[in-house]
Amino acid sequence: MTDTTAHPPQIAADGQAPSRLRLSGRWTLDYATQIGEALSQAPDAIDAVDATGVERLDSVGVLQLLRFARRHGIEFDVFSFHDDHRALVSAIEDVADDRPRRKREYGVSAALARLGFAVTDNYREARALIGFFGEAQLKLLRMFKEPSRFRPTATVHHMEQVGLDAVPLIALLCFLVGAVVAFLGANILADFGAQIFVVELVSISFLREFAVLLTAIVLAGRTASAFTAQIGAMVSREEVDAIRTLGMDPVDLLVIPRMLALLVMLPLLTFVGMVFGLIGGLTVGAYSLGIPPQQYLARMHETMELRHFLVGLSKAPVFALLISLIGCLEGLQVEGTAQSVGERTTSSVVQSISMVIVLDAFFAIWFMQMGI
Repeated sequence: MTDTTAHPPQIAADGQAPSRLRLSGRWTLDYATQIGEALSQAPDAIDAVDATGVERLDSVGVLQLLRFARRHGIEFDVFSFHDDHRALVSAIEDVADDRPRRKREYGVSAALARLGFAVTDNYREARALIGFFGEAQLKLLRMFKEPSRFRPTATVHHMEQVGLDAVPLIALLCFLVGAVVAFLGANILADFGAQIFVVELVSISFLREFAVLLTAIVLAGRTASAFTAQIGAMVSREEVDAIRTLGMDPVDLLVIPRMLALLVMLPLLTFVGMVFGLIGGLTVGAYSLGIPPQQYLARMHETMELRHFLVGLSKAPVFALLISLIGCLEGLQVEGTAQSVGERTTSSVVQSISMVIVLDAFFAIWFMQMGI
């Protein structure tokens, strides 16, 4: 029961010495808000503080007074306490003095520290991804030996979600990029009287690079984030733990259907992107560059080579495997909070897009060196 006769904390100036404060009332946790208000109204010029009139004092009151003394540059020795409170004050003051001071973070050292932590985190993520890739491959081989582990319904569902739902976006994006490439290329080639070579520019660039790269980037942002959010939500609701408790493997149920769906649909979406990219170039050639569609198609038929198509399509399974593994791994690494789901989703998108661009650059240089 609350003591109705208790007095809240009060501060008053000494009538004979205005720079001396007198404290009274109860300076305890129950009056933490009133303590802060009373100290905020205290004058700045203070020589001494008389706390012998305090009825009750606990650690909260002592810590508030210590912080008040530090803010006003007052030595704590000018505080006088009742004999019953001196042991508590001494103990808290000793503990407060023993705390190490926080080191000042300078710009260069702090930046180097952040860089070091980032490198360490990236190294751990790379090791985890390689290990997860090996685990997924072993589970996939086990599925061939034990076909009952295969989940056809989940795989078809993810194929629809990953592939069919993304067709309009991929088609529109590749069509517009193909039109832009044709228009910009024609403006440059027109200075040399070689506008007709825009056909080779569009066809080779889309067959080898743009179609698969744009498709992979779109799916890295669209699908990898979806995989991470779906699996991360299951982790936060402890559904993945329930799967393990029932004796089932989360990789078989959650990872492999998504991986197979992306392995099947990303090459098909890449082909769709190639077709619509070429259509975009054909449209610009017919309506803006004065190249009749028959002449454009004839030129494309004469100059197009199968090796460009195979080079572009060969990258699609690699990108699909990478995107699916990163999305699923980040989802399984969720720690159970909504903030962790958001952080892992962002991380999966950034990692997927970055790795897709890096691998595409590596493939481009390698194929060029090999003369393919």
